[in-house]
Amino acid sequence: MSAANSTFLVLSSILVLFMTPGLAFFYGGLVSKRNVVNTMLSVFMICGLAILLWILVGYSLSFSGNLGGVVGDLKSVWLHGVNLAALTPTKIPTGLYMIFQMMFAIITPALFVGAVVGRIRFKFLLSFIIFWSILIYYPMVHMVWDNGFLAHLGVIDFAGGTVVHINAGITALVLSAFLGPRYNYGKGETQHYNILWVLLGTAILWIGWYGFNAGSALAMNGVAIQAFLTTTVATATSMMTWMVIDMITKGKPTLVGVCTGTLCGLVAITPACGYVTTTGAFWIGMIATMTSYAFITLLKPRLGIDDALDAFGCHGVSGIMGSIMTGLFATKAVNSTVTINGLFYGGGFKLFGLQLLATAFTIAFTTVMCIAIIVLLKRVVKMRVDVDEEKLGLDQGEHGEVADYTVSMSSELSDIQTHSNEFQGQLAKLMANHERFR
Repeated sequence: MSAANSTFLVLSSILVLFMTPGLAFFYGGLVSKRNVVNTMLSVFMICGLAILLWILVGYSLSFSGNLGGVVGDLKSVWLHGVNLAALTPTKIPTGLYMIFQMMFAIITPALFVGAVVGRIRFKFLLSFIIFWSILIYYPMVHMVWDNGFLAHLGVIDFAGGTVVHINAGITALVLSAFLGPRYNYGKGETQHYNILWVLLGTAILWIGWYGFNAGSALAMNGVAIQAFLTTTVATATSMMTWMVIDMITKGKPTLVGVCTGTLCGLVAITPACGYVTTTGAFWIGMIATMTSYAFITLLKPRLGIDDALDAFGCHGVSGIMGSIMTGLFATKAVNSTVTINGLFYGGGFKLFGLQLLATAFTIAFTTVMCIAIIVLLKRVVKMRVDVDEEKLGLDQGEHGEVADYTVSMSSELSDIQTHSNEFQGQLAKLMANHERFR
């Protein structure tokens, strides 16, 4: 066992796990005050659900056997017969690789939660994630990262452009279409609960993303360092790109915009980070962010699909662009496992064509399977809350909790302000006592 590689992957796994509560803060800060608890719970509870699913059948369906190049078998259910101490090619224990992949299985379904906040029933979301993981996510892992047909074709995806971001983004779009818009959609912008949480969540996600991207090298080597560097360059480029576009089109930068641009860069570089140069990372970050910005501001309003927090606009669109541009900028000079250079590095159309194929397949596969799951599941579990509960807010309607416990205090203070004359004497006495004991 390589102590250096194993230590590196333990830290990377922790960082990837840390991304999910970061995402909870990011989404929780963006929604209205009536849906904060529901949104954060919907993201965070996946930590428990996805871990149990992964141990039960996820690892087996992803990495055990091969059925038609699409999915694994069930011979390793509940890790039965898996030698967790066996070493991988980078000299890390199989058990550690299993844990690292488990963290990806947690964060991926959490991404599409942002599309459906404020109107989806918690029980439906819980049930959907179970079937989605088994029928869509685990087969995608197998097809791209194990012994599946996309891997055999030569498709490359360093850390999850197809498996994670396009997959989650398309799911977000399909769920939004079936769920329908919020009752007040298009009637003014939603007041964000706490944009400081959005910044906090973005910072946590950026830090955690180094475990996501650099960790996917599965060793402490030059490829991991390159993935770290390209992730940083692409993200910085995306942040500045979104901010400059906002300044040109809106006249001023916004914190929410800067945070959204940051995520677009992290998403776009994910499939390419271990295969491209810093120049490639720069162009991937810029082009993907411009595309996402155009979709969110120009095309989305015309589609009429209420993707509440732009899960598709960010993860789907930037993921698609990053996956395709990997076929343009990938080079053997960065990573010797690249068998065919990208189009811009003299490799011709082949790798670019393979990346187009993988991207198109992921979109089609996820769309068809999502529709099937939703149509069948709706017959058993009601998908959407009623209008009264939506107006009340899912925090109270679904959970009986509220995020802001200063609400009652605020109402008391407003009473004091309304009847200030009656409280002048008491307030003066309190201030005098305060000054006396300072």
